[in-house]
Formats: sequence, C-alpha cells, structure tokens
Amino acid sequence: MVKHNNQYINREISWLWFNERVLQESADKNVPLIERLRFLGIFSNNLDEFFKVRYATVKRIVEAGKNGKSVLGGEKAKDLLEEITKICIDQQTKSLDILKQIGEELEEQNIFILQETELTDNQKEFVKNYFLQRVSPQLMTIILNDLTRFPTLKDTAAYLAVRMVLKSGSGKKEKRYALIEIPKGIDRFIVLPKEGDRNYIIILDDLIRYCLDSIFTMFEYEAISAHMIKITRDAELDMDNDLSKSFIEKISSSVEHRKVGDPVRFVYDKSIGKDTLLFLQEKMHIEDTDSVIPGGRYHNRRDYMGFPSLGRQDLLYDRIVPLPIKGLSMEGSILEEIAKKDYLQYTPYHTFAYILKFLREAALDPKVRSIKITVYRLANDSQVAASLINAVKNGKQVTVQIELQARFDEQANIEYAEQLQAEGIKLIFGVPGLKVHSKICVIEREEDDEIKRYGFISTGNFNESTARIYTDYTLFTAHVPIMKELNKVFDFFETTYKINKYKHLIVSPHYTKSTFTKLIDNEISNAIVGKEAYIKIKMNSFTSYKMVDKLYEASRAGVKIQLIIRGICCLVPGVKGMSENIEAISIVDKFLEHTRLFVFANDGNPKVYISSADWMTRNLDYRVEVGCPIYDEDIKQELMDTFEICWKDNMKARLFTEKQDNAYRKTKGPKYRSQFATYDYYLEKLKQ
Repeated sequence: MVKHNNQYINREISWLWFNERVLQESADKNVPLIERLRFLGIFSNNLDEFFKVRYATVKRIVEAGKNGKSVLGGEKAKDLLEEITKICIDQQTKSLDILKQIGEELEEQNIFILQETELTDNQKEFVKNYFLQRVSPQLMTIILNDLTRFPTLKDTAAYLAVRMVLKSGSGKKEKRYALIEIPKGIDRFIVLPKEGDRNYIIILDDLIRYCLDSIFTMFEYEAISAHMIKITRDAELDMDNDLSKSFIEKISSSVEHRKVGDPVRFVYDKSIGKDTLLFLQEKMHIEDTDSVIPGGRYHNRRDYMGFPSLGRQDLLYDRIVPLPIKGLSMEGSILEEIAKKDYLQYTPYHTFAYILKFLREAALDPKVRSIKITVYRLANDSQVAASLINAVKNGKQVTVQIELQARFDEQANIEYAEQLQAEGIKLIFGVPGLKVHSKICVIEREEDDEIKRYGFISTGNFNESTARIYTDYTLFTAHVPIMKELNKVFDFFETTYKINKYKHLIVSPHYTKSTFTKLIDNEISNAIVGKEAYIKIKMNSFTSYKMVDKLYEASRAGVKIQLIIRGICCLVPGVKGMSENIEAISIVDKFLEHTRLFVFANDGNPKVYISSADWMTRNLDYRVEVGCPIYDEDIKQELMDTFEICWKDNMKARLFTEKQDNAYRKTKGPKYRSQFATYDYYLEKLKQ
C-alpha cells in the first residue's frame, strides 16, 4: 500500500481500490445476475477513464524527468506506474474469473453465451445472414504487412488482430497480419433465435470470427486466428494559444487531437501468438515500460453495461417509481409553492420532473423576465435544453454558462452550445483558468413592480438520464439573501475580475477552503471546552491533504467525525494519535452515490450544507463551485436523517482502513441496506 508518512493514501491507489468495490458488486450474489454483468461493464469503463486521465498524468511526470513526490502523496512517479500496472493485472485476472462464474450462472438460467465453435446449423445460418446484412457493410479491415505507416488505433475501439499462415509450395510459411475494427454501430451482444426456454447470445467479436473466411476470401491460407487488442490513449486536452481561434474552436481542436494522444495502455488477449504480439508492439512502438496488460478473450467490456435483459426482470433490480416531494404538487404553480417555503428534491428517490416543471413554468410565465443556469453535462435529448429554448422563444432573457471542458462531454457540450446560441440564448464560456462545476439556476420574476428571484442549487448535473441512477440533492428556494448571492455568482461569470463577498453561500475558488476550515475550527474549539462537537460529511472523493490534515487536527481535539466517501479517500481513519476519532465508509450499490453533504454540530444547533464540491484540490482551488446552507429546519432534519440512514448500512458499506482491503462493514442487528431504506423513508413521509 502506498502512503506518505503514514498520513495519506495515494489518490491513484485509492481510486483503484474504489474500482475494486465496483468489481465486488459484480461478484456479489445478492446483486441480480444481469446487473452483476453491468457492474463488470462499469468496472471496465472506469478503468478506461483512469488510464486516459490519471495514469496518463503520472506518465507525463515520468517522461518530464520528474519524480512527482510532492503531488503524488510521496510516491515516486515511476514506482507508482509499476504498482498501478501490477494492481490492474491482478484486478483483470479477478474480473475474468468473475465473468466466467457469471457465465456459468447464466447457463443455469437458460442463458447461453456461445462462441463461434459452438453454433448449431440453424444458428450458423442466422449468423451468416446477420453478418452479410448488418456487419459486413460496416466492417473496417486493414492488411498490415505492406503498410509503410501503421494505422492509428482509436482508444475507444477494440480490434481483432488477425494472423494468417499462407499456403506455399516452397514449404516456407509466409504470414499475413490484419486488423479488424469491431463496429460500434452494432449491438455488441447479438441475440440468436430462442430455442424452447433457452436464450442464446453471441458476442459480435465471435460472430466476426466465425465469418473470417468471408472477409479474407482473396487469401489462400492454411491457418487463421484472431485475437483482441485494445489501446488506451492520453485524454488530456492540449489547448493551443492561437488568439485568432474562438474558445469553441480551441476545444474542438483539442478533442480532435485527443484521438491521436500518446498510448498509455495496451491490453491484449493473453492467448495471442508471441509472433503476432511482437509484430504489433514493434509496429505500434509500444515499449515494455508502457502499461502492457494481458487480458482475456474480450476487451471493451464496458459494453456489458448494455447487456440485453432478454425480458428477464427477475435477473434485474426492481424498478423503483420516483416519488413526489411531499407538499409540492406538480399540478399548480411550482413558483407559488417555492415562494412560501423551501423544498428538497433527492433523486432518484424523488422524480427529476420538478426541475423540468420549474423551467417549463418559467419559460411560459409572462412575469418571468430572465433565466440563468449553469450547464455541465446534459442528457442526449435534453428536456432542460428544450425548456431553455422554449423560454427564449417566449421572449425571456436566457443566459447559460456552459462548461465546454466537462471531461469526455466536450463534444456534446459544443453541439449544445451551437444549438442554444443559434436559438438566441446568451452563452458564457467559463472563467479563464477555472472550470465551472457549480449546479445553479436563478430566474427573475416581476411581482408588484419589484423583481423576485427563485432558483435551485444542486449537488449534481441537470441531466434527466443520470438522475435515474445518481443520488443528488436539489434545493428549491426563494430565500432572498441566497438568491441575491446566487445572482452574484452569475455576475462573476461575466466580470471575472470582480471577486464578490458572500455571507451565506460557500463559493470556490475563493471561499470554500477557508469557510470549511472555520467551521472545523469551531468544532475544535467546542470539543476542547467540552461542548457537543461532531462533523458528518458525505462526498464523492477526498484528496485535499490540507483538509485531511484539518480533520486530523479535529480528531486529536476530540471531535467525532463520520465520513461517507464513495470513491477516493486519501485520509487514513482510526490511527491512534492521529485519527482515532474518525470513521470512514464507502457505499457502492444500485445507485451511484453522488451527494455532497456537510453537517457540523455547532454545540447543538447543527449547521448543514449541500455543495457541488468534493474536497479535492481541483474543487477547492481550480473550479467555480457553490455550497448552500440549509435554513429550513424540516429540510435540515431530512438531510441529517438521510445521512444516518447511509451510516447504518451494513450490507453495502465498506470500511476505509489502513489495510485498504475493502472489507464489508459488519454491525450487530438486522441487515440494513441504505438505498432501499432511503426509498422507504420517503415513502413513509408521504403517508404522514
């Protein structure tokens, strides 16, 4: 395990252990069988992004001739790369074992995933026709031997590396090599005709393997084989300094350049022939110092996220029906209700429709003058965007702060930016040197010759698709001081040289670190004199060493600290003399835990905040984030209740310890699964 003076867990290693928790879900027999396959896909997709971003960053440090100890938690960059590769190979092996086990369990459920050698005559006929009609027209095949320049492999694609041994009367064995790109426009899992109660599936790769003869008819060969390979490239955006280009042009150019970024990982089928592997590595200039990882027969296993359900609802999680917010009707005016009191939306337990209702009402209300909103990630067919376009068509002034550098959503946001701009919406493209990660909206409505503001502040993106699986809080409010300060944040987007002061909101990059430090100091002071002192925090990731040190200081002063961190956690809890008053858990389950919640005892009068920011250096210092205090006592209690529900979890909670072994937390009493209990909590509230 990588630590720095026994104080910090290295963030890259901690992230890998988070992904191990995702892998645990694919092995957990309490998880429905097809959902387990989908968790395997999430594990693979996460790992792809890790190599594109984090591994690539560490590799850049190595190539720059630096050791990186100051930014890598005390670990030398070169040693860290080696440790990452070792862990990934171990996890890859484990994931293949899990996949094999799931395959056996699927067969017990009459679901059979066939390889090309296992097809019946009827299935062979189906596969040939499917290949000719659907696959062959989309197939990209390249013969490699005679090329002067090796083709650039896409980091989002998987390839079959084909080796042919040609027939020869001379006795000399001539070899030909080729690459087949697995088409992305076709489902990876092809459902074959059902036979009785038996369901059959063939993976697209194997369907292509079966049809190799049809592809290479022009070659006379005595042997042919195909093994999968995959390349992962550095996904860092390199922005040029050409002043003649617009910001959109620079982002577009950077996204395009990402396609040919330096390779950072090469994964291959471990059963591939040594001569084929050597040929590919030489042609692709892949060194042994790169992350070269032997894998299984199939790569791009992220596609398992889309494994077909086959109508087997019994092998999937039960679908929950998102609940209404108690007291907030979808029938009347949502603005009138918010004018009376604040409301909390907690997706996916509550329906996301309240945000859409808010925006649609604002778009039509003749008294609404303007709408301002931040956009980080939108759904593919976004009703949020449609509502904003509807508003501008109704004569409203609509301003959208859109973050073009939202990682891996850059192209989608560029397209939305062009669409919104074409409709007459005013766009703001970020703050120089900062990403805008805040999730906020303000509307201005004329009432009795005055301007009244309404809005919402969220911990997550305004995305109706991810709202079905991401847990996020959204506060609807017309609280005058909060709305006034929220409007200041939008002013900052347009006049970045002017730094505003805030009495209520906690805004990065200027105030988040200092405000939370003061709140922790208050708990320390209270603990020292024997007053009630505790801190309860729920975040995605915790990597800021300065904030870690601050919690260590609080722990030494006697402040009781409970942390629920889904992903990376650089803090080491439970160490005598340093962190014995800190407990930390991670919950990985059906939904992705995405809320950020902060509770401070404040000597019996708790201060409660929600925020878009984790305690990571980037969130504290290099992003525009907004945290919001909760003043409504009912909502404050509701948030503390939901924290306690999560804290009681003894089925899906894992402990953070010095061992970093992802041990499940075990407590006395009945089994308690927090995500299911949270839904029941809100169901019960509706009955009260």
